[in-house]
Amino acid sequence: MFLSTHEKQLDAKRRLLVPQDFRAAALVPFDGMDGFDGLYAFALKSLGCVECGGAQFFSHYKKIVDAQPFGSAPRRILEARIFGDMAKLNFDTAGRMTLPDALCEQFGLKDAVLLVGLYDRFQIWNPDAYAAHLATQEAELSGVLTELGL
Repeated sequence: MFLSTHEKQLDAKRRLLVPQDFRAAALVPFDGMDGFDGLYAFALKSLGCVECGGAQFFSHYKKIVDAQPFGSAPRRILEARIFGDMAKLNFDTAGRMTLPDALCEQFGLKDAVLLVGLYDRFQIWNPDAYAAHLATQEAELSGVLTELGL
């Protein structure tokens, strides 16, 4: 599982030390798919962050694509957006992964970043963008909790 929020530093080569428990979660096989010594990552443009995970994360998105008829317009769009934009990032011997330039530039990832665990995946955020995102979520949280009877 990917749990908790970790503040980390990107080095000059865009390398990011991934917490040990996140690395371990990435190795776990899921739904007949083996984990590997790295993570799948892609730009989650709707939120303004990078989303990452292991085999379970990849399997979730694969099922969304596979639910569409082969060759259909929705499937082509999803394949291009999900798999075409997804990167397979390996860990080095120190447990770091190197973020692609394009992702760093797109989301303003430099120096400090936040890794936010979301159970089966995690997100990498610019700290200022995450603070703004939390403020928006906080406004919506009370309505969601009320609807759930909590």
